[in-house]
Amino acid sequence: MMGATECLGERYVACGKSEGTYELSGTPGNALGAYLDGARVVLHGNAQDATGDTMNAGSIIIHGSTGDAAGYAMRGGEIYVRDNAGYRAGIHMKAYREHQPVLVVGGRCGSFLGEYQAGGVIVVLGIGCAGAPVGYFCGTGMHGGRIYLRTHEPPKGLPLQVKTHMATDGDRAQLAEYVERYCELFGGDAGELLASEFAVLEPDSANPYRQLYAAE
Repeated sequence: MMGATECLGERYVACGKSEGTYELSGTPGNALGAYLDGARVVLHGNAQDATGDTMNAGSIIIHGSTGDAAGYAMRGGEIYVRDNAGYRAGIHMKAYREHQPVLVVGGRCGSFLGEYQAGGVIVVLGIGCAGAPVGYFCGTGMHGGRIYLRTHEPPKGLPLQVKTHMATDGDRAQLAEYVERYCELFGGDAGELLASEFAVLEPDSANPYRQLYAAE
């Protein structure tokens, strides 16, 4: 890619950066954009683990796939992944006041998606996936935020602390911003994607996660 910095396993690329654009190609190492604080990272290739670890603001755009724990404890900003993400994507995501982190994955995510999620938005579009767009134990420990899965039925085996419903017109209106942004970055028909069925996952306030730790 002309003008892009070639990477081969370097860790912490753009760590903590608050301004500028980092155009990359190849495969950077773990923690790409860790603690990112407003800069923009564009990768033409695949990322490894912990992409956007604890990022506060800015954007990470991956024209490929990413490894495990993408968006680990991210507190703001956006991560868009054209293809797939590994295990524990969105683990410990949280929101604070105007800071609402967003993780959008075009393909499939592995098990433990949204584990202990406390805020923010996760969208999995399942483009090109023959089966479920997520692995096992989706939403384990989830106590905030929302997960949108493009699928005709909710995943099985959800924990008691998570409730789910199929997307309404109101849900699709909220989804539109993220799906349109994905298509702007990577191509595709936003209208066609939004016309699909989505399962929406949220914490169940009637059966809160704290019950795992406190006796009734």
